[in-house]
Amino acid sequence: MKLSIFLFLYCICCTIGGPVFKDCYDIQWRNKAANRCSFSGIYEVKPTNDVTPFKVYCDMKTGDGGWTVIQRRMDGSVNFYRKWRDYQYGFGNLHGEFWLGLDKISRLTEAQSCLRVDLEDFEKNVRYANYSVFSVRGPRTNYWLTIGGYSGNAGDSLAFHNGMGFTTKDRDHDNNRDSNCAELFKGGWWYNACHASNLNGWYQYGPTASYATSVVWAHFKGHHYSLKFTEMKVKRCST
Repeated sequence: MKLSIFLFLYCICCTIGGPVFKDCYDIQWRNKAANRCSFSGIYEVKPTNDVTPFKVYCDMKTGDGGWTVIQRRMDGSVNFYRKWRDYQYGFGNLHGEFWLGLDKISRLTEAQSCLRVDLEDFEKNVRYANYSVFSVRGPRTNYWLTIGGYSGNAGDSLAFHNGMGFTTKDRDHDNNRDSNCAELFKGGWWYNACHASNLNGWYQYGPTASYATSVVWAHFKGHHYSLKFTEMKVKRCST
């Protein structure tokens, strides 16, 4: 009797086994339907039928959960000044710093998707930016970015990058006629001419002498400050 009451009051906290799910949002809602809790951690997903399943980190705590994390900076342990192939297929450690990969991000955002960006500086100030429209197209468009519907308290440092292809030090798709923005600002990003955000830039510690080369979200701390923590995460939006 006591056990029955306990199970009635509390969900059975475990991870669903069996089939591969589309994304972290799918995992969360399947768990809810089965009266099970969802924990943040690494899961295997398969966003579309024509893609091989791959591992992702799911954030089941922020907001109402169900977020698939696509980028994280936290300690400078991973070099983000990389070539096109690395950004295309991903690099780093899902438990630490990583970039999930443009191919995977493109697959994840084929469905109507939202983006959340979480930021923290070295003074423990935290900010966030939500976008109700976020998609990354496939390789034929150089992973064209569509972004819109900003809300939050970090300021909108992605609108400037809307409609841009991705640029790395060996593949230039930006709007700077004189040079490659990825070479100038030490990262890989949807550079325009050049940036209002540079979350894959050179990891430094707070205020910087160099202009805009570090982990920048200009509407939060400007172009002369490198952030301590960044995390980009996506999930399917409710229509």
